[in-house]
Amino acid sequence: MVRGLYIGCTGMMNEQRRMDILTNNLANANTTGFKKEGSTSEAFSSLLAYKIKDTTQVGPSVQHIGNMSLGVKIGEAYTDFTQGSFKTTENTFDIALSGEGFFAVEFTGKDGETSTRYTRDGAFSMTTDGYLTTCDGDYVLGVTGNGAATRIQIDPNAETTIDQSGTIWQNRQVVGQLMITDFEDYNYLSHYGENYYVPVEGAQIVTPSAKVFQGYLEASNVNVVDEMVEMISVTRAYETNQKIIQAMDETLDKAVNDVGRV
Repeated sequence: MVRGLYIGCTGMMNEQRRMDILTNNLANANTTGFKKEGSTSEAFSSLLAYKIKDTTQVGPSVQHIGNMSLGVKIGEAYTDFTQGSFKTTENTFDIALSGEGFFAVEFTGKDGETSTRYTRDGAFSMTTDGYLTTCDGDYVLGVTGNGAATRIQIDPNAETTIDQSGTIWQNRQVVGQLMITDFEDYNYLSHYGENYYVPVEGAQIVTPSAKVFQGYLEASNVNVVDEMVEMISVTRAYETNQKIIQAMDETLDKAVNDVGRV
């Protein structure tokens, strides 16, 4: 009987977690380059009751005498890296990636330390001194001739063209190269705030297949209709688990207050 309370409780907690992820997806439906997240559910391992130090039986001192399931538990959250649709902007420094790969960005934390972050958000701009930056002011990274990462600085007064390989041209001369990075397994990428990703231990860099398109932005891959339908399903499941708890509570009330009198 009490087991029903645990099952209802774990079900409500799981649906609440799913709802948090869905609402975050909907909140970022218009965020450039955003990749939606999802979640998995897992069953609790059966909890076994034991006989401990039972001298009446021959054999191991600890013996299984039954099992009890406590319902569902929250599984892993995952990111769907499916490419979003392209939006035409015709802005010089709006850049989209078609295929697998990420822009590299020099991120500066609150402590002043710099590190490399990766993003699909190509809504860039240029500072007065010619540096290419994100909308948050982080420097976009390029590569030098020997493959080293560097900030991209170009002539702010010259016309700029970026070809599909990420090469930056001004006055018919190459003035920079975007640093496009890809990873062998995206499971080794951790989502970071401000639409960035951070590689964790075990991440391996591979040659990117992405092509660069100037004058476009990649939209979020969130489908609002699908998310709303899933939200309705989660709400119904939450209410069902809530009713289980109410039913168990009423049954316990009867057992204590009515059956106990007899």
